[in-house]
Amino acid sequence: MTINEVKFSDAGMAEIQRYISHYPEGRQKSAILPIMHVAQAEFGGWLSPQVMDKIAEILNIQPIEVYEVATFYTMFNLKPVGKHVLEVCRTGPCCLRGADQMIEMIKDKLGIEEGETTADGMFTLKPVECLASCGTGPMLQVREKYYENIDSEEKLDQFLEMLRNTEVETPYHQAQ
Repeated sequence: MTINEVKFSDAGMAEIQRYISHYPEGRQKSAILPIMHVAQAEFGGWLSPQVMDKIAEILNIQPIEVYEVATFYTMFNLKPVGKHVLEVCRTGPCCLRGADQMIEMIKDKLGIEEGETTADGMFTLKPVECLASCGTGPMLQVREKYYENIDSEEKLDQFLEMLRNTEVETPYHQAQ
């Protein structure tokens, strides 16, 4: 796919323009984070170089400026991911409460390693740094929802089954 083949939906472009409108002329780069979220939602949950180039074009900035942001934040995926990205907190407090064991159980149950996606495209395992839920670990995040106290194989099985039967919600945050 070339940059010219990257086409946002009408709803996606409307959302992008809405974000850009929040900033004065010449300061449109300030909208980069929400625009990257829109792009990730529109293009299969990840940001290809062509999509990042299109974001740069829209914002009238250099592509490297988009790449820098995309590689800094773990919330952006730089390769294809599954329908559900299991972001498991792996910092000290969660590890003390069993995060390492949870990661191993996920790897065993799904037959994948960290950073990999199941063959059916359903799950990607992505260990991440602190998700700010230290008292209720081990925990993980899927999109914008936290799932806490997943401290047994039974709870993990129930959680994975729930996700298998969950439709992905609307990709955009609608302004109130």
